[in-house]
Amino acid sequence: MSRLGLIAGGGDLPLAVAHRCEAEGRKLFVIRLAGFADHALARWPGADFGMAEIGGILKAMKREGCTAVCLAGNVSRPDFKTLKPDFKGATLLPAIIKAASQGDDALLRKILSVFEAEGFAVEGADDILGGETLSAGALGRVQPTSEQTADLIKGLHVAERSGELDIGQGAVVCEGLVLAVEAQEGTDAMLHRVASLPADLRGSHSDRKGVLAKAPKPIQDLRVDMPVIGARTIELAAEAGLAGVAGIEGRLILIDRQAIIAAADRLGLFVWGQAR
Repeated sequence: MSRLGLIAGGGDLPLAVAHRCEAEGRKLFVIRLAGFADHALARWPGADFGMAEIGGILKAMKREGCTAVCLAGNVSRPDFKTLKPDFKGATLLPAIIKAASQGDDALLRKILSVFEAEGFAVEGADDILGGETLSAGALGRVQPTSEQTADLIKGLHVAERSGELDIGQGAVVCEGLVLAVEAQEGTDAMLHRVASLPADLRGSHSDRKGVLAKAPKPIQDLRVDMPVIGARTIELAAEAGLAGVAGIEGRLILIDRQAIIAAADRLGLFVWGQAR
């Protein structure tokens, strides 16, 4: 297998990719993005770089014999005025800023094009993880009720429409009412926001109501930005009083399927994959 250059942002997904490469004996070199990457990634060969040190990143990956690249993890949009680019980064920055003005998806496509132009094959995290995506139907013992099914269908619709506007990938719906739409803050922060809403708007530990729905943006490149859930997502949904989590079949990455099932069954939440 070709050596993989992992461009690692925050969250659990880069760690899952690194562990899978290790388990399969695949050589890995981790580019740990400063201020985002988990410190646990230091156990693998790699280097630390700022977001705008593009020349350094490319040189390091080529020096280490990487022929493929995977971009994984959470990275917030930077304040371009504060970035400290190297020479290569400085030459690319005007085009990157222009792409960013057109939305996150245009920005990601531009960044991907930089790596492809340098000869790297782009691999999606879901492919590296062996296609570990949500299947159709219930994942675990809990099934959604008819009312909860109505909420998850509406939630997925809202998430998809939000994605068309390049806003985010998630939404929370409770008894037909849209409680939250994910924007730049990310899923965890959105669920914390829902948990802080008045009790009469959402569910509780004893009377669970509402659904977190996640769907990819229709125009995004799924090799880079497919929605992700893990056991932590289930725990935060439970803390917000929700009844379950839903995604689209084959369009939601699962970080540790068994841990997700265990958390959902223990907390009494459903995890549902809506058939395409």
